[in-house]
Amino acid sequence: MPDDVVRIFDTTLRDGEQAPGIALTRPEKVEIAEQLARLSVDIIEAGFPVSSEGEFEAVREIATSVRGPVIAALARVVPGDIDRAAEALKGAERWRIHTFISTSDIHMKDMLRMSQPQVLDAIRDGVKQAVGYTEDVEFSAQDATRTELGFLLECFRVAVEAGATTINVPDTVGYAMPHEFGELVRMVREAVPGHVVVSTHCHNDLGLAVANSLAGIVNGARQVEVAVNGIGERAGNCSLEEIAMIVRTRSQALGVRHGLNAKEIMRTSRLVSMTTGYSVQPNKAVVGSSAFAHESGIHQHGVLANRATYEIMDPLEIGLEGNRIVLGKHSGRHAFADALEKLGIRLEPEHLNRAFARFKDLADRKIQLTDQDLQAIVSEEIGQAEKDVFVLESLVVSGGTSQEPRATVRLRRGAEPIEESAIGDGLIDAAMGAIQRAAGVEATLVTFNVSSVTSGSDALGDVVVQLEVEGHRVTGRGVATDVVEASARAYLAAINRALQVQPGSTSTTEAWPR
Repeated sequence: MPDDVVRIFDTTLRDGEQAPGIALTRPEKVEIAEQLARLSVDIIEAGFPVSSEGEFEAVREIATSVRGPVIAALARVVPGDIDRAAEALKGAERWRIHTFISTSDIHMKDMLRMSQPQVLDAIRDGVKQAVGYTEDVEFSAQDATRTELGFLLECFRVAVEAGATTINVPDTVGYAMPHEFGELVRMVREAVPGHVVVSTHCHNDLGLAVANSLAGIVNGARQVEVAVNGIGERAGNCSLEEIAMIVRTRSQALGVRHGLNAKEIMRTSRLVSMTTGYSVQPNKAVVGSSAFAHESGIHQHGVLANRATYEIMDPLEIGLEGNRIVLGKHSGRHAFADALEKLGIRLEPEHLNRAFARFKDLADRKIQLTDQDLQAIVSEEIGQAEKDVFVLESLVVSGGTSQEPRATVRLRRGAEPIEESAIGDGLIDAAMGAIQRAAGVEATLVTFNVSSVTSGSDALGDVVVQLEVEGHRVTGRGVATDVVEASARAYLAAINRALQVQPGSTSTTEAWPR
């Protein structure tokens, strides 16, 4: 690949999913991976196969079905991890094993309980084993920015000699500042052979993930690890859309470019927001709802005269082209499927049937449904796993200024109908209480967010809730024209996810690289 091209390594499905409350289903992961392929990212880190059977199966399905990007899987420099990653990836068109181990004194002493020689031996053995499966092997030194420089460079030397072709410099805890991180990347770049790609993986604990990644690019990094909407552990990862548009907008000054299909950025951002339940703040750079909004009279006058007076990016560049698709209650299955196809969404027959049923239900209550509405419907339905324990059949609420808010809910568990009622502080509280009674699950509401999918009085309400159930935090999402129904759907979705959580679903042996 030319030296002026920056590879985009997307870790939304691995590090991004480690954000609290995110638990993507396998269909959701595949849907996001397919959209990342349409975005033309270079590498998709599909997951950490050894962490659970469900994670293994998700990585394997992505590897066998998604074409275009390199499909990567994470593995500690541990034989079982590497074997499992290779097994999950073997159906991919092109694939990479991404190995890692911690290298800072604090991690080696307090987490690994390993000496420097032991870590070096593990790197050598692990990378050699990975190279036995594929020539495309990446090595990451977890907590690199807090690692003693001489030892860090020795770790990278050993990894390269063992066959690693990409060396990753993670700012695992978001500690570095741009001038420090840039200098570190420069020294690593000078220390490793020219054919080896130097990569960055920066976290946002101090709000510097994008700045640090950019400093890395300026100093020779030619791969940047990112997540859509900047999601991830703690304060999140380097934001894909921000790096993408910095490089695109300031390409001449930076002397680098990327191969992303920028018109897919907004669609990708919305999909990830909908499936994860992590909303995008209005003033978020590039993809926030206010990113191209102008309220000041002076700004409005300037933009009307010449858009470039206050906009350094054209919103059309990232896919903000308006609501192109408009369907209504008279639209048939063919038109619905065709509209999804034009949005780049392809569903299995079962998911298509469920999504179409929801579309017809909502179309009876909303005159027109736009492309954003369709994406919201599909994202909600694709997230309803086949193993859902409870299905919402009906919800009836009543209340007012002189009447206690009351809700009656009817759920179905297999063939068994369950009906319960509850009184609450408001209609939403009552609906959630009734669902909790019917499901027989004790849950604590942690967060509640409501937004509209599009504008207007008949806009779909998009509700995201986060619950704590028996120590697990789970997220649920619901879409409906009525905010009470959307809230009920979100609450039930979260309960279903809590019931699907299996013991040992995440690795407890060592923290994942951040």
